[in-house]
Amino acid sequence: MKKLLSLILALTLCGCFALADGLSADHLTVTYVTSPLNVPSIVEKENGIFGETLGIPVSYAEITSGADQTQALASGDVQLLYAVGGTSVILSAANGADIKVLNMYSRAPGAFCLYSRDETLTTPESLRGKTIAGPAGTNLHELLAAYLATADMTVSDVNYVSMGIPEAKAALDGGSADVAMLGGAAAYNAARLGYHLVCDGEGYIQAIIAVAVSEEYANAHPDVIEKILEAQQEIMDTIGADQDAAFAVVARYLDLDVEAVREMEAVYDFSLDITEADREGFQKTADFLYASGMIDEPFDASALFFD
Repeated sequence: MKKLLSLILALTLCGCFALADGLSADHLTVTYVTSPLNVPSIVEKENGIFGETLGIPVSYAEITSGADQTQALASGDVQLLYAVGGTSVILSAANGADIKVLNMYSRAPGAFCLYSRDETLTTPESLRGKTIAGPAGTNLHELLAAYLATADMTVSDVNYVSMGIPEAKAALDGGSADVAMLGGAAAYNAARLGYHLVCDGEGYIQAIIAVAVSEEYANAHPDVIEKILEAQQEIMDTIGADQDAAFAVVARYLDLDVEAVREMEAVYDFSLDITEADREGFQKTADFLYASGMIDEPFDASALFFD
């Protein structure tokens, strides 16, 4: 983070980018994803923190698929991926896209789960041929692949159907899916309904969620990047200053009670700084994606960071 801030300051001071009346960009489009339990995103939008800190109009793109998020970044339709899975970042970068990790959003392996109404689904082998629903290119997708890999199986051994978390929960409820890949409120509600937990992410995935931008955008608008970093800290300060109020907002957005939010939030780490463990987690995910054939070549995850 310090190296990134130093780069921003150096670019600004050297006059490489003119700052006329504040920001050099006049609009920002940010991804807005509330699931599994994206407390910072909900609190940010409720309080308009990005818009207030940046001083420019901010639009929200509700894109739940990691693959669609990174595609939107590549097309320029979105400038800031605010909560994108590490899996999606690596898949995008490995395929030649311009994407960089700005900082971290969350880590919560225990919050990502596979649920079923069939209590006989207790092993990876028992999932063979079953219909499994959930979002592609996400931590949940990686969890499914990692779980199957323990039995020398791949996603091709099941009937995988890509869809968002709410849709996957509805498919499980309605019986059109044997297993749903769930997180956050959806997973919590599945547990309350007495659904069978096939597995969660503990021991299978790092469950890294990041904040990402394109390097081209960061180089063109270092002032905006600096303000985004300031806004993120303001979001965390707002949550920390009145956690009860923050949880109440999240409960309203996700149609949960406050105690449910408090219980689920306890397994999340929302700290912003990129740690060595995070870097190792990205590399572990990259190695897994290569070993599972999801990317064609080994990928050096250090390329994802500005430093």
